[in-house]
Amino acid sequence: MTQNLNPVRNVALVGPYSSGKTTLLESMLAVTGAIARKGTIKDGNTVGDHSPEARDRTMSVEVSVATTTHADTKITFLDCPGSIEFAQETYNALVGAGTAIVVCEADVAKVLTLAPLFKFLDDWEIPHLVFINKLDRCRDGFMDILHAIKTVSSRPLVPQQYPIRQDQDLIGYIDLIDEQAYQYHAGQSADPIPFPPELQKEEQAARDEMLETLSEFDDHLLEELLEEINPPKEEILKDLKQDLSADLVVPVFLGIAEQDYGVRPLLDALVREAPDPSITAERRGLTPTAAGEPIAQVLKTYHSTGGKLSLVRIWQGTLTDGMTLNNERVGGIYRLMGAQQQGINEALVGELVALGRLEGAKTGATLSPNPVNPLPTADLLEPVFALAISPERRKDEVKLSGVLHKLVEADPALQWEQHEDTREVILWGQGEIHLQVSLARLARQFNLPMTTQPPQVPYKETIRKSTNIHGRYKHQSGGHGAFGDVFLDIQPQPRGEGFQFTDSIVGGVVPKQYISGVETGVREYLSEGPLGFPVVDVAVNLSNGSYHAVDSSEQAFKQAARIAMTEGMAKCEPILLEPILNIQIAAPNEFTSKVLQLVSGRRGQILGYESLEGWQNWDNVTAYLPQAEMQDFIVELRSLTLGVGFFHWQYDHLQEMPDKLMANVLAKASAG
Repeated sequence: MTQNLNPVRNVALVGPYSSGKTTLLESMLAVTGAIARKGTIKDGNTVGDHSPEARDRTMSVEVSVATTTHADTKITFLDCPGSIEFAQETYNALVGAGTAIVVCEADVAKVLTLAPLFKFLDDWEIPHLVFINKLDRCRDGFMDILHAIKTVSSRPLVPQQYPIRQDQDLIGYIDLIDEQAYQYHAGQSADPIPFPPELQKEEQAARDEMLETLSEFDDHLLEELLEEINPPKEEILKDLKQDLSADLVVPVFLGIAEQDYGVRPLLDALVREAPDPSITAERRGLTPTAAGEPIAQVLKTYHSTGGKLSLVRIWQGTLTDGMTLNNERVGGIYRLMGAQQQGINEALVGELVALGRLEGAKTGATLSPNPVNPLPTADLLEPVFALAISPERRKDEVKLSGVLHKLVEADPALQWEQHEDTREVILWGQGEIHLQVSLARLARQFNLPMTTQPPQVPYKETIRKSTNIHGRYKHQSGGHGAFGDVFLDIQPQPRGEGFQFTDSIVGGVVPKQYISGVETGVREYLSEGPLGFPVVDVAVNLSNGSYHAVDSSEQAFKQAARIAMTEGMAKCEPILLEPILNIQIAAPNEFTSKVLQLVSGRRGQILGYESLEGWQNWDNVTAYLPQAEMQDFIVELRSLTLGVGFFHWQYDHLQEMPDKLMANVLAKASAG
């Protein structure tokens, strides 16, 4: 069996929107010779962000893959979306990564946007480095940025470089391991230069911080520091590799990706310090050898005109073209380079490749020739934004469900339903842009353009008063006629009790075989009450009636019941009920007061708030919120919280609408 001849690294590029991940990838590919010329986001010619949807919006909307070689090490990069609306893509990809590079801007004010990402990395124990990008635009001190990042990381940070500036320009860096200074040159390696004496104090403080952090995990290093012995470079590097592989520390690098500044030292660190894929596999309880039974996991599903591709991480064994995984034959193995595909005959343990034609393989699925225990997957994010959708062309309605199934298969952060009450097809996702991108894919990939609108609120109606009502249905048209005669008692039920039907017939005035027809007529009427909405929390009793020996039938009594309900319900003071959701809102505690104002301003009822378990300096606000106020709630919440706030919700109860709001709803319903 073929073995890996060269070391392998699987590296996810992650970070907030606009931090420069795709630009960094382009620089690393150019520096290592994988591409002849760098592309730019503006020109739409980068290896990452190659899909039309990404280029239309100049932002990453799905995972892109690229492989290069540096220092005899094969490095496969997963360029992940930065927008919180595409976080599911990022989390699914991270499950298969051995290392992550967290790319962030040199801006203290934006550090908080890293919090959800660090939480995921720390929870999954994924080794990660930080690359502080765009230092040419930095207004904050380097140590200020470093200390700000510490507030959102549960792992200690280990700075490995200190910036050298000339006025406000970044011109080089000091390597904190060997204390050698370097000067950047565009498109070339940095040159060693004399140590700048004016930075002696700041550099020493940063280096001391690095060594003290490493000494927390190495007693020998601690002894050397206590004895004021300067540890050798080899010992520091050994500790860095060991501690990063164990996800104990977070090394920090710096630069300007657009100018290739800092890119080469970052690549060197990936080769020197990042763990081999076997480390992650062993952490998942697998045996990462080429000879074992193949086990792979789907990280991403792509649908295109060429068919379905499943991006997989090979955790164990070797995959060969044509082999059977999960009872399906592999129809091609490919290395991906952005939009380009290179067919290969086999893929080795630790590699990331795409497999063709595995129609039954969903994102997250564990693949193997024989049944094995499924590998852990990233939790699915709950949907927070919805649109009601319908095909622009009526003839396309028949294929809508099949196409939506493929859409959700490629993007598990989407959900869809046909609402039981409103009969609308509703597409759920992580935000407005997320759904816009998904709808663009429907139009481009599947030739299925859609019209959209906000989903209708599933209002219900009920009554405030009781009444007794008589309903008679009599019809004669030659031959047997139709006759049904009922007296109904209609009264409100306590909230949440639903519908109840009873009868108190005595003496057979309504024969037993016709009573079920009365109940059916009542139930059918309740699907749309006098206000035009489904009726709930009503009790109806059949108290009296009469029948005709020849002309009566179950159908006639059903019609009599509907006549009685139509007349009677209008006399019972019908009112609208709106659905109320129980919502749990998570946000950094510095924004808690704004969250409370947001809820109150949308007719919400605050139930309380407390510290969010597992999140440092975050609060969890619990509230009741009308569903009518939820449509753009996530948009405003993210606007108030630098994009990091999120919520969980579930239906809780129905509640009477204020009269003024009810009048507005009824006016819109009648106008529509």
